[in-house]
Amino acid sequence: MVGKALKVGAVIILYEPDLIRLTSLLSILTKQVEKVVLVDNSNDDLSEVFKHIPKAKYISLGHNHGIAFAQNKGLELLANRHCQYAVLFDQDSVIQSDFIYNLLTRFEKLKEQGLKFVALGPRVVCEFEQKAVSPLVQRQCLVVDDIFDASQIIASGMMVNLASMRLIGFKEAELFIDGVDHEWCWRAKKLGWHVGIVDGVRMMHRLGDNRGKIFNITYKIGAPIRLYYQFRNILVLSRRGYVPWYWKLRNLGLMPARFIINSVLLSHRRQRICYMLRGIWDGVCHRRGSYSSNWKVNNES
Repeated sequence: MVGKALKVGAVIILYEPDLIRLTSLLSILTKQVEKVVLVDNSNDDLSEVFKHIPKAKYISLGHNHGIAFAQNKGLELLANRHCQYAVLFDQDSVIQSDFIYNLLTRFEKLKEQGLKFVALGPRVVCEFEQKAVSPLVQRQCLVVDDIFDASQIIASGMMVNLASMRLIGFKEAELFIDGVDHEWCWRAKKLGWHVGIVDGVRMMHRLGDNRGKIFNITYKIGAPIRLYYQFRNILVLSRRGYVPWYWKLRNLGLMPARFIINSVLLSHRRQRICYMLRGIWDGVCHRRGSYSSNWKVNNES
């Protein structure tokens, strides 16, 4: 069986986790992989909670270093343990008992056909809307069976070939959070690799913290601090040649509307305005890293 012949590990990124949801994910995941690495961006050390979970290694980073830094930490550990594949997860993802096997068999089939794929992900089902997420603008081309070539995929549920990933490079830690997964996929495609979505593998996932609606258009609501990274990283990434034009035009074009919505319709308006303005300033100045490293504050929640 392909699942027994190849070593597959998993990386789960934590930040003040809901332990009930996380325990549910671990109970399913540990039966499917060789090793699970939990990389925790929280301030508190939860090593006592996880020390008796089989196959699990817990790493506390002590404070929030960003999702890319944490992902790289886990991926490098699995590569050093000679895993051929690694699967990334957020702490709130929900998977089935055959999730890893189904992605792995698709990956191996692509490899047998000489197709140059570095990452595969599931078709994400939004927990809020209870429906599969599909792109509005860019087309996803069917490659073989139920595998689609995609411009980018999200990190949670992403299975990567670790040997190929070393040729591309790991995630860009200085972006901190928003845009990290997209940037890596675009960088891979620039170097001739493909990323794909398996339509027959579904994963329930929470996209954003909540949902709002205006003029019958639904939009995501996140924590105010995320606005800093979203606005800044749009401006940072829009300068790069390998970033798709549709993404640049859509995100730059929607920035005024997002600014108005967050300034007028949502709670914590003054805080949101402050984060957006500082994100715009740092994006123009091409600053990266954490908010606290650029603005000298300690509270990054």
